[in-house]
Amino acid sequence: MAVLEWTLALLLGAVLLAALARRIGAPSPALLALGGVAVALLPNGPHISLDPGLALALFVAPVLLDAAFDSSLRDLRANWFPLTSLILIAVSVTTGAVALAARWLVPAMPWATAVTLGALVAPPDAAAATAVLKEVKLPHRLLVILEGESLLNDASALLIYRLAAGAALARDATNLGVASTLALVLLGSVAIGVLLAFVFGNIIGRFSDVPSSIIMQFIGAFGVWIIADRLHLSGVLAIVTFAVTLSRRPPIQMPAEVRVPSYAVWETAVFLLNALAFVMIGLQIRPILDRVDAAERFHMLAFAAAMTVTVMAVRAAWVMTYNRTLWAINRVLGQRTPRALTTPPLNRSLVVAWCGMRGLVTLAAALALPDGANGGAAFPYRDLIVLTAFSVVLSTLVLQGLTLRPLVLALGFEDDDPIEAEVRAGREHMLKAALASLGEVDTKAGVALYHEYEQLLERADSSAVLSPEVREAEEALRARAWAASRERLGQLRWAGTIGDPAFQLLEAELDRFELDTGIRTRW
Repeated sequence: MAVLEWTLALLLGAVLLAALARRIGAPSPALLALGGVAVALLPNGPHISLDPGLALALFVAPVLLDAAFDSSLRDLRANWFPLTSLILIAVSVTTGAVALAARWLVPAMPWATAVTLGALVAPPDAAAATAVLKEVKLPHRLLVILEGESLLNDASALLIYRLAAGAALARDATNLGVASTLALVLLGSVAIGVLLAFVFGNIIGRFSDVPSSIIMQFIGAFGVWIIADRLHLSGVLAIVTFAVTLSRRPPIQMPAEVRVPSYAVWETAVFLLNALAFVMIGLQIRPILDRVDAAERFHMLAFAAAMTVTVMAVRAAWVMTYNRTLWAINRVLGQRTPRALTTPPLNRSLVVAWCGMRGLVTLAAALALPDGANGGAAFPYRDLIVLTAFSVVLSTLVLQGLTLRPLVLALGFEDDDPIEAEVRAGREHMLKAALASLGEVDTKAGVALYHEYEQLLERADSSAVLSPEVREAEEALRARAWAASRERLGQLRWAGTIGDPAFQLLEAELDRFELDTGIRTRW
């Protein structure tokens, strides 16, 4: 019962922290990290443990699938050069720099262990950055690069992490070939992701029951990860490939009444996993600090601080090196410079350099290191690595996360917003297709529907876009009408004119009508 009470209390705390983050314009992971510190310092805090082998699958698989499903392949292809720089080179340079710094401070630490630490803290979690950046006006391309980095750098970092961790446990450098060859891992992960996407896509479309469909979606996410892991492939790469392929298959026959609640459940699950990850890592910190004396505690905290500085400095140095290198290339080639090598504005590079907050993947990877609780070998220097991981996440989220918005506002950006134009064009094409499908109509219902689509098409035309004042007035009228309808419906139930079953059906119809008319208002 105590575990349930603590769980509810922790979830309530996470909800309140998220609400506070929205109010002050800060990324919610930053406040969740501070909440994790508070939990770690509680004198009578809960004792909740998690199987290390479960950590990566539980915390990473659903979050990655949710992010990859909404990614844009077109935008990723258009920005392949800066993304490659961040996904491969920045991750590799950070891993190497952290490993060198760790070995310099702790010479007894094996190289495989140091590389594991480097890979663990290498991938930034741009979800925290984009949570802030979406609240301010930024160029679309900058958001695409940050979101693409967040999606793909986990694959490169966790592949290094997995191979180095295997070598550290085996105490044999030849174990770096545990997943066969790197090429086999990459190709096999992509292939299994594509294959499972086609198989799963044909299965999920057959479920019209909302709870069953949502459960199957989570089974698919965890199933892909488990299958990839059993085949010694990259679960991260398989999940990303699976989600991207699944989202771009021919339209899945999933009704709106299933799709809408599915999105809500997934958003809730991602928030819950983020909150639990910070709490779980926080609960690991207190016993670690309690097991050592004051002198050793100081050395561990100093080591963690040094790794944090290394991580932040290396990212800034690489991003600015990339910027100046492209500047030099442009000076040499002039107008012959390929578009992919165009020098980004300096203010954009400054924002990218400061968007190095670490998050969920770093925490999950730290929790996944074996702790020796089940009689197996504990990972070398696990306590130091877990403390360092949490310190890096906490420091970057607080220092960079809370100062990112002021930095963006100080630098000044113009929002190019190409999405709105594409949305308007898409609406026009959709409505024209709907009108064409009606053909010649001669019934009263058909004529009414035809006129309804004609009116929507006229409003979707860029030359007939309603002014903000007109839209606000219309939305206010609709809101007043909905409120009156709901009030009257409640009065009917209270008076006994209608029973609860009729009330629930009418309320559901009113909800669907409100969603439908809300979309019409935007059109």
